[in-house]
Amino acid sequence: MSPLLIFDWDGTLCDSLARIALCLQLAAGDQGLKPPTEQEARDIVGLGLDEAMQVLFPDIDAGGRQRLREDYSRHFRSQDAQPSPLYPGVLETLVKLADAGFMLSVATGKSRAGLDRVLKALDMGDFFHSSRCADETASKPDPLMLHALLSEHGLSPDQALMVGDTTFDMEMALKAGMPRLAVSYGAHTVERLLAYEPLAHIDRFADIAPILRNTGLD
Repeated sequence: MSPLLIFDWDGTLCDSLARIALCLQLAAGDQGLKPPTEQEARDIVGLGLDEAMQVLFPDIDAGGRQRLREDYSRHFRSQDAQPSPLYPGVLETLVKLADAGFMLSVATGKSRAGLDRVLKALDMGDFFHSSRCADETASKPDPLMLHALLSEHGLSPDQALMVGDTTFDMEMALKAGMPRLAVSYGAHTVERLLAYEPLAHIDRFADIAPILRNTGLD
């Protein structure tokens, strides 16, 4: 059975962090709330949208969070007319990994509609073998989306690797008993990620290949 590489999307494959922060700030402004700083926005990247709003705006009731989600989604769809780019080397490296026999998957805090929209815009709709989103399983760091992906492919946790840029990715994989690889260029600092004992951390996406050789997953 081929090993499964599971990637986070925002901040790992896709350079979308600034856009996420901007849309959160615009949504807060629409509701007359103090906009989060860019750092506060980066801190919640990876959570499902409702969970993110609860962290950023803990004093807002459910109705207020719903309006914030709607405003955020409206701004993000507008911005996504020009999709956020992949990080340098991502597409080329993913192609090489697929050619080498790895199965590729996505586990993301995005909604299913949001992930499908960006995959279509980037002409990557059939690129991944599988994917799970927060609105169809549970928000990170709950490991439910990883369990669902493993079940779909008939694999055990040690036959997969989670690659992500946030503590939510690392904690999710830890709870699932899955090896994990941290990327240093995303939302959370390397120091925070190392607390979850990843196999290693990489500064460029293309650096994943030698790490895989060292883990034996290749």
